[in-house]
Amino acid sequence: MDIACWQAIPIICFGLGTWQINRRRWKLNLIHDLERRTTMEPIDLPLDLDELNDKEYYCVKVRGKFIYEREFLIGPRSLIVKGQALSEKGGGIFSGRSSTGFYVVTPFKLEDRDITIMVNRGWIPKNARLTYKQEKNITDSMEIVGIVRLGETRPPFIPSNSPSSGVWHYRDLNALAKVAESEPVYIDLLIGYGTPKGPIGGQTKVVLRNEHLSYIITWYGLSISTAYIWYRYFIQKLPVM
Repeated sequence: MDIACWQAIPIICFGLGTWQINRRRWKLNLIHDLERRTTMEPIDLPLDLDELNDKEYYCVKVRGKFIYEREFLIGPRSLIVKGQALSEKGGGIFSGRSSTGFYVVTPFKLEDRDITIMVNRGWIPKNARLTYKQEKNITDSMEIVGIVRLGETRPPFIPSNSPSSGVWHYRDLNALAKVAESEPVYIDLLIGYGTPKGPIGGQTKVVLRNEHLSYIITWYGLSISTAYIWYRYFIQKLPVM
């Protein structure tokens, strides 16, 4: 390898380390904003539903009734506990297949407005896919609190949704709303508002991975070590080892 290449390596590593500093700052700001939004007092559902486009991760409160006969499943999805997917932290007692399942999404008819929204009532294990409707449903009007979620594009390597077959892999709100006969409004039900022995609520991922500090150390470490090798070999004319 010639001298120009050896000069470039520590410079490139230094640049990548500096870039990771900016990435870490961005990630910390994102985590702070996410925590602020999810811990604020619940707000009423806006009269203008377009306002929700700027309210993702805000808690909203609504009163009405679930329409169980039009509910559907989205998945497979990993169980989320305390804001983090078990698949990302080893799983614990829910490790392996038991942490894979589906979200139960149920239309919710508002009491004070002539609209229906979609509520992710929570997670069920994969083996309960055919039996989850045996739970005791709540037919009375009730107030619930959930976290606003916007639509999502199809993730890489995930199959497309198949509305005609009732197969949903990701949140395409407009397509889901047509099936649910609702507005394209979707909230994740907080864990304290679920049906007894029903789906596990609180399925909003709010814990974000932040490993940028280790990346910073790695890239700056490589920059220092390769700069030292360059100086020793090309300036001091000494063997590398």
